[in-house]
Amino acid sequence: MHAVVTPGERTLTDLDYSRLTKLVGNRPAPLLDDLLANADITSPRTVRADVVTMNSRVELVDQHTHRRQVLTLCYPQDAEPAAGFISVLSPVGISLLGLRAGDVARWQTPHGEDCSATIESIQYQPEATGDYLT
Repeated sequence: MHAVVTPGERTLTDLDYSRLTKLVGNRPAPLLDDLLANADITSPRTVRADVVTMNSRVELVDQHTHRRQVLTLCYPQDAEPAAGFISVLSPVGISLLGLRAGDVARWQTPHGEDCSATIESIQYQPEATGDYLT
């Protein structure tokens, strides 16, 4: 996947930042490293409700096919793509993290296909419900 994370484009909670930094550890994850290095970091209590955080459930609309899909951004051990649980380390997961409703997520499949989808809505965000520890 080819992606460039522009400084200020993404917002992460400090808890997500800390957990993702530990998750990457010594494993090479250049796209996630780039995202972590350039994201704006905020408190879980002050993150906007329209930001995709870890464990958020989002509705996407494919920009080419207009197909709607609901995905939940999760940690790798909880990933079940067929059930809509997408790992943050996947191209789709990395493309969603830290964006806001209305933004366009862009990623490339392992076969080199360019994909893009509009984040139509955030159906669930833990922080918006008062869950600051998930």
